[in-house]
Amino acid sequence: MKRSAARAAVALLCLLPFGPASAMAVGDLAPDFTGTSLDGSPVSLSSLRGKLVLLNFWATWCAPCREELPAFSKWQHVYGTRGLQVLGVSMDDEVAAVRHFLATRPVAYPVFMGDAQLGERFGGVLGLPLSYLISADGRVVARYQGEARLPAMEAQIRSHLPIRRPQPR
Repeated sequence: MKRSAARAAVALLCLLPFGPASAMAVGDLAPDFTGTSLDGSPVSLSSLRGKLVLLNFWATWCAPCREELPAFSKWQHVYGTRGLQVLGVSMDDEVAAVRHFLATRPVAYPVFMGDAQLGERFGGVLGLPLSYLISADGRVVARYQGEARLPAMEAQIRSHLPIRRPQPR
């Protein structure tokens, strides 16, 4: 009887979550990272200080991810001059699949390959899509897990960008 109780306790311990304590939360300082975009350009979060960053973890096989990409690309065009920078982090295993996908559905922002180590730095990427809105000073101002409510996300982005003032004539 004692052995079966000990085995049950060990089995229960194996089910407990270990690893990152929790996902990045609003107010946390986003961890810096450095990578290379698919077009060969260097990418680092610290180089974007002073901009509002929408950091999107996605994959080609993720249907909600694929639905978000056109909106994110549009936002880069519309709000990029006001300080928004969208960054895509593909969590696919193969770069060839991402290149093929983006050849047929291009985006207007840098995309680079992510991995488990980068995911862990953000508290674990346990489901896709996952996006973080990061302020000009590097703090997380919003976290979006799962299928996004795009109008609400866009409103939040606009609220963190400078107000566009009309130019005098």
